[in-house]
Amino acid sequence: MTTRVVYLEELKDLNNDVIKMGAFLENSIDDMVTALQNMDKDLAQEIIEKDDFADDLERSIEQQCIHIVAKQQPVATDLRRITSFMRIISDLERIADHCSDISEYILSIAAGPDIPLPDHIEEMIMEMKHMVKQTIDSFIEEDEQKALEVVEHDDVVDEYFEKIKEELCTAMKHNPNQIRQYADFLMIIKYVERMADHSTNVAKWTGFIVTGDLDI
Repeated sequence: MTTRVVYLEELKDLNNDVIKMGAFLENSIDDMVTALQNMDKDLAQEIIEKDDFADDLERSIEQQCIHIVAKQQPVATDLRRITSFMRIISDLERIADHCSDISEYILSIAAGPDIPLPDHIEEMIMEMKHMVKQTIDSFIEEDEQKALEVVEHDDVVDEYFEKIKEELCTAMKHNPNQIRQYADFLMIIKYVERMADHSTNVAKWTGFIVTGDLDI
C-alpha cells in the first residue's frame, strides 16, 4: 500500500477506536443507572472493575494520535481532527471515571438502611444520558446540529442539580440519621452534572472537527 493509503487507514482505525470508547461509555451509563435504581452492589462493583478498559483505550488512542502526528505530519483538516480526538477521549474517559465514582457511592448507600431515590434524580440522569448519546451520535455522523443541541441541554442538567441539591439539604434536616446517605446522593448528582459538562466539551470538539470553530 502507498503511504497515503496507510495514512487513511490509520485515521479510520483511530476514528473507530473513539467510537468504540463511546459505545463502552453508553453501556457503562446504562449499567450505572440500573445499579442505582436497584441498589445493585454486584453490578456497581462490576462497573468499577471495568473502568480500566476506558483508561487503557484512552492511552492507546493517545499513542496512535502521537504516532500519526510524528510520522505523517498532518496539516489543516486532518491535524484539526487528530488534535480534537485527543481532547475528546480525555472527556470520554472522565465520564467513564464518573460512572465508577458513582458506583462507589452506590455501594456506600446500599450498605446502609433502605432509602428511596431522591425526587428528580432519575430525570437528571436520563437527561445526561441523552446528552452523552447525542454527543456520540454527533461525532459518528459529524453532525454539527446534534452537537449544538447537546450544548443547549447542559443548562437543563444544571437546573436539575440545583433543584435536587436543595431537596437533599431539606431531607438532611428532617432525617439526621440518614445524613451520610443523603451526602452520598449529593456527590452522585455532582458527578452526573460533571458528566454532562464533559459531554458538552466533546460536542464542542466535534463541532470544531466539522466547522473549525469551537464556539458552536
